[in-house]
Amino acid sequence: MTFENFFEIMTKKPVFFRIFILCNKKTIKVLKFKVSDVIIVVDKQISEKIFNNKRERFFMSMYEEKTARTEWFRNDRFGMFIHWGIYSIPARGEWVRSPEKMSVEEYQKYFDAFDPKYYDPKKWAKIAKNAGMKYAVMTAKHHDGFCLFDSKLTDYKATNTPAGRDLIKEYVEAFRAEGIKVGIYYSLIDWHHDDYPHYGDAIHPMRENEEWKDYKHNFSNYIEYMHGQVRELMTNYGKIDIMWFDFSYDEMRDEKWEATKLVKMIRSINPDIIIDDRLSMAVSNGNMSFDYDTAPYYTGDFKSPEQVIPVNGLKDAKGRAIPWEACITLNNNWGYVPQKTGYKKSKDVIRMLVECVSKNGNMILNVGPNAKGEIPKESIKILEEIGEWMHENDESIYGCGQAVGFDKPEWGRYTMNGKKLYAHVFDRGISSIMLDGLKGKVKSARLLSDYSEMQFSEPFFSKNNPTAIYLNIPEGLPDEKDTVVEFELN
Repeated sequence: MTFENFFEIMTKKPVFFRIFILCNKKTIKVLKFKVSDVIIVVDKQISEKIFNNKRERFFMSMYEEKTARTEWFRNDRFGMFIHWGIYSIPARGEWVRSPEKMSVEEYQKYFDAFDPKYYDPKKWAKIAKNAGMKYAVMTAKHHDGFCLFDSKLTDYKATNTPAGRDLIKEYVEAFRAEGIKVGIYYSLIDWHHDDYPHYGDAIHPMRENEEWKDYKHNFSNYIEYMHGQVRELMTNYGKIDIMWFDFSYDEMRDEKWEATKLVKMIRSINPDIIIDDRLSMAVSNGNMSFDYDTAPYYTGDFKSPEQVIPVNGLKDAKGRAIPWEACITLNNNWGYVPQKTGYKKSKDVIRMLVECVSKNGNMILNVGPNAKGEIPKESIKILEEIGEWMHENDESIYGCGQAVGFDKPEWGRYTMNGKKLYAHVFDRGISSIMLDGLKGKVKSARLLSDYSEMQFSEPFFSKNNPTAIYLNIPEGLPDEKDTVVEFELN
């Protein structure tokens, strides 16, 4: 194998953090690289050298690494979030212990009663796939400390409840079988662990309980426990695609979690995994205050604005677009709350997804299954309607991003993929649809839902804007949720 052939093979698939150096021994000596961990010798002249888990700048900056590592994520754009645990029994939200200042003893009855007899992650996976979702993230442990997985480090887990099963194992297997990438949500916070700060903490259920005032917590014990559970999740369930931590606050942030050590451990097991930003407090709705190339090692691969879509997308301090994902609920609750009203309409969710993509972002949409293990019927109905729209229009979502050079139109939004420009028409208006700046640039136009040809017109007022083209749209939009027109540009 020649150097040129081997280099061609390697450059077809990006390698991150483990940087592959391909050169002859003389070149290594001249450049004085600090070479370690010789893995294989291709022949007498060519060696493959790996810099294990070090951010070397010979080939990729941190920004470039994150951009490359998140390529699939930025292509897939749409995911399912699943918040589920024993808090589905009180059904007052996953934070129920905190506002109600509920003790471990008071909460125990939900552990003892947890028996989700209809839990079938295969059904969940099919619902997600039919909705057009390409990846999923499920809570392995939320703030209450209850584990849906069979951790060897605690007895506070699903296998010790009437459920008697490793619910994360079943989730991972079911979603992988449908071709959906799998992610794990893990709370950095733990209200069940004795060594997590109680009294005086900002959010702990026992924050005002005098019985805990003089308790001596050994936080290093908790860190060891938390890192150990993350290692279990990284090693016991095959390749995990996303690690979704939640969350940092006050002094509970950054190296308080021993974040650098934690991320190095994760990357030593799974170099390609993508990690969210919540080991730090950098969740933001605007531009980042830091440069990705000089940010801490544990800086997330993507930002995670919650219940909000950033006005102009997200950029770092150098003005470069960075990956981000808006996490959105269907009914203003993450965990299960029994309600028949307050759900978003499928039209609104579709338009939120389009808005995210038009700003180079993703959207992960939450479902909160009930205590029986069922996704609420109201949620399923919305997801089915989204799936119908995605079936006809997913080309305007997958692989798409901001339409650079085109301002947001008054009638909707643009997304773009290469030379394909997608006009998402939300509001027909009273006349032809004006598309400014497209005169002489369009090779063809078609309705994306059925590939039927679209016609242009020249209304009498077109001379007022010589750079625009005007699209004929029938009375009443073909799809009131979002009518998508695909333009092939010259």
